[in-house]
Amino acid sequence: MAKISVDQVLLKAKSHAKKGEIEDAKKLYQSVLQAFPKNLRAQQGLAALSKPKQNDAAQAVPQEIIDRLVALYNQGQLYAVVDQAQALTEQYPAAFFVWNILGAANKGLGRTEDAASVFKRVTELNPTYSDGFNNLGITLQEQGKLEEAIAAYNKALSIKPDHAAAYYNMGNALQDHGKLEEAIAGYNKALSIKPDYAEAYNNMGNALKDQGQPDEAIAAYSKALSIKPDYAEASYNMGVTLKEQRKPDEAIAAYNRALSIKPDYAEAYNNMGNALKDQGKLDEAIAAYNKALSIKPDYANAYNNMGVTLQEQGKLDDAIAAYNKALSIKPDYDDAYNNMGNALQEQGKLDDAIAAYNKALSIKPDHAEARAQCLHQLAHICDWSAIEADQCYLPELGIKGEAVSPFTMLSLEDTPDRHRLRSVKCSRTKYPQKAIELPAKPTEQSERLRIGYFSADFHNHATMYLMAQIFAAHDKSHFEIFAYSYGPDKQDEMRKKLVSTVDVFHDVREMNDIQIVELAKTEKLDIAIDLKGFTQNNRLAPFAYGLAPVQISYLGYPGTLGADFIDYIVADPVVIPDDKRQYYSEQVIYLPNTYQPTDNTRVISDKIITREDMGLPSNGFVFCCFNANYKISPTEFDIWMRLLGRVESSVLWLLKSNKWAEQNLKREAEARGISAERLVFAEKVPQAEHLARQKLADLFLDTFNYNAHTTTSDALWVGLPVVTKLGEGFAARVAGSLLTAIGLPELITQSEEAYEALALRLATDSKQLGEIKSELDRNRLTQPLFDSEMYTRHLEAGYQMAYERYFDGQERSDIVVPK
Repeated sequence: MAKISVDQVLLKAKSHAKKGEIEDAKKLYQSVLQAFPKNLRAQQGLAALSKPKQNDAAQAVPQEIIDRLVALYNQGQLYAVVDQAQALTEQYPAAFFVWNILGAANKGLGRTEDAASVFKRVTELNPTYSDGFNNLGITLQEQGKLEEAIAAYNKALSIKPDHAAAYYNMGNALQDHGKLEEAIAGYNKALSIKPDYAEAYNNMGNALKDQGQPDEAIAAYSKALSIKPDYAEASYNMGVTLKEQRKPDEAIAAYNRALSIKPDYAEAYNNMGNALKDQGKLDEAIAAYNKALSIKPDYANAYNNMGVTLQEQGKLDDAIAAYNKALSIKPDYDDAYNNMGNALQEQGKLDDAIAAYNKALSIKPDHAEARAQCLHQLAHICDWSAIEADQCYLPELGIKGEAVSPFTMLSLEDTPDRHRLRSVKCSRTKYPQKAIELPAKPTEQSERLRIGYFSADFHNHATMYLMAQIFAAHDKSHFEIFAYSYGPDKQDEMRKKLVSTVDVFHDVREMNDIQIVELAKTEKLDIAIDLKGFTQNNRLAPFAYGLAPVQISYLGYPGTLGADFIDYIVADPVVIPDDKRQYYSEQVIYLPNTYQPTDNTRVISDKIITREDMGLPSNGFVFCCFNANYKISPTEFDIWMRLLGRVESSVLWLLKSNKWAEQNLKREAEARGISAERLVFAEKVPQAEHLARQKLADLFLDTFNYNAHTTTSDALWVGLPVVTKLGEGFAARVAGSLLTAIGLPELITQSEEAYEALALRLATDSKQLGEIKSELDRNRLTQPLFDSEMYTRHLEAGYQMAYERYFDGQERSDIVVPK
């Protein structure tokens, strides 16, 4: 090799070394040494690259320059550090310590790609530099490259087995990776090396919380705070965990501790707002969100939470404005779109609500709650083609992935196995808190069993139309009746009637969950009855804490709650037959006739109402279905349209739920060859008048997945026959239960074909229909369905038997109340 060629190779190798291209430089030096083994420049160059030492690197750069560089870094003058460090690396390419500072400065400026490249250079320059691998790991972790980060931490630990920070960072990466057990092991290793490592205790607390071990998490946060009392983040994380445990007072105290240390801690104010909201202190919650926003004006999450709180206050326009503010800051905020959909739905703007849910789904296609709510609202407007397009999601919706409200699914499919799985998931997700210990069991049974009913519907509502006479008929010599209302104080006739018939009435709207629990325990309830289940405005959290030794799900939700804190469900042999028993997590109190109560004092208006008044033909046959429109599916609608096609001059009389449903149902009728004019929609009227007008109809046609419930009772009370098809789940068998209890099992069919055939026969055979109506008229006051007093005695017997099992120390089991 000619001398000039060697010089060129050596210059090129030096250039590669300056750029940090170490392997290329090494190859060039080695090529020179193969030809000229004694070439001193090649030997020195290769040695500098192959065996760098920290002391050598530090000595290569004057100490005062390194000190100045470190001082700039500590002062936060990162741009200056980058400029000076880059210049120094050109002058001292093997000074890995300078490279390390350059990497740290780039990372501090958010230049993670540059930082990762520089830290890789550090590890090439000094493969024995543990801190270099640790820093590389931190940067890779910030880039989301968790596997590479973990590999870097492992390399750091292979060099320096007592590197506590590397174990700590490894724990963080493993936690980000969802490997919580391994993460906790990493934190414990760091703590075995450095027992006063407060950050390791704090992050271990986060991992334990995510693992579902809140008590252990709180112990870890407490340890962090004992080491570092001014550790605001540990106090904040403790507050988050306490809130998840449904301990809002303790959570708020923890947030306040964090704020006393760090007054500009916007996240602490935001989460304090959430805790205050949970307590029902909505105005204080909004003040906390506003405080968070004064510190951090672009805090989208605080606007979203404020929207939820304003919505709870009924301030729907303000809530929507808050959601819009969140979305102006964070346009891809799927939860804000979902919450906006909920608010728009409450305003009756169902088309806008559906658009908002779809926007959430366009951002996050697996947003389970938005999917379920969107499907439910599509059912409300009878947009069956859109539902059909999403039918593929039903088998896993609310079962795999996130929980959804089980109620939204009841009308969409009659699958009791999936309904149970959704309920179990929902209960476990929404109510993770541990029960608070109940008072000791009394040594003697009291003469009067203390029964507490809990509902948001103690006013003019379907629940009260069914229950009013039961409250009045309770045997007050053996039962003391308490009513706890967490719904609106409407002061209407049904609420006034309830207050006058129960022993004790409480309006607990303003109480938080714990306060309700404490009130119930003060009153020493023997049995607590939930009348809401998963229906709108429910409040199951107090039941999760434990209100009474026996807790029962009754009437409000037609299905299992899947909750281990509910002991019994009130049912009957029709709604839960033996072959469906497996789909209910509760023990069953089987009433002998029907699970559904009725009020045999309900007033039917004596107002004269004609068919002409209702837009009905004076002589044609009137089929009707006064179910809410969301219960109607294409399956029964196809049958109804065929019936209209075969019964001359007949019409279908439906309840007008909303304008979109009316339009869509008319369009669907036309698509099936039936004039839209043959669908007549009834406006909402007072209950007594609604009962009276049903006498104008000839035959009630039931829906399948979700039967008419109170609506069946209404029809039978006024003498209107109901044809139903018995389904699989509770909601799909209620009309069958009521018809059995009134002695008309011949109106219960087992298939779509039998349902259609029976409806057609009754519509075309006036004699047979007349006989059915006569039988119904005879049975109304002689069969069990409308015997409110007998029903109440059966219900009370069920309560008594359930309590006696508890009092006698027996295992819970199904209870069959004798006739």
